Amino acid sequence: MTQQYNNFDHELGWEDTIEKDSEFVLLPDGFYYFTVKSLERGRHTPNPQNPGKLPACNKATISIKIVANEGETELRHNLFLHSTTEGMLSAFFAAIGQKKKGEPLRMNWNTIIGTTGVCKVGTRQYNDNNYNEVKSMLYPEDVDYAKVLNSNPAQQQAYQQPQQTNYQSQQPIQGGYQAGQF
Repeated sequence: MTQQYNNFDHELGWEDTIEKDSEFVLLPDGFYYFTVKSLERGRHTPNPQNPGKLPACNKATISIKIVANEGETELRHNLFLHSTTEGMLSAFFAAIGQKKKGEPLRMNWNTIIGTTGVCKVGTRQYNDNNYNEVKSMLYPEDVDYAKVLNSNPAQQQAYQQPQQTNYQSQQPIQGGYQAGQF
């Protein structure tokens, strides 16, 4: 289940002075650009009293940052490494530009930090409070950029057209650097 957490830069002592108020931001439901901030590797263990459909398996918990007009927020999203959730894994790696539709991909979790994509954010209610959660990750070709709520033209251009390298036109490096490099 996706949850929102506040990340602090350092540990506080018992008698430290505090000043900062809560920075909780509730985004309206919709599509948003995100940046992957962190990854935690873990394991999903079903509840013995209510095991659900998913058996024990590896789990990646990613933190994504969304910057919108309402403010900046970080959401946590679980990705389960199981064959029944393979489509969600594919959508995540496609959203961050590492997978193409219909093509196989060897997941490389070491390369996801700092990548960007578009996700659908929704709201869920828990204990009479509303929280944001990631509903889905979107393949770049499935994004209607006019509907992305935190649209940024530079970000949109980079997301639609991943940087490509033309290896045929590259010159060999001589003397440790290329002319015009500095």
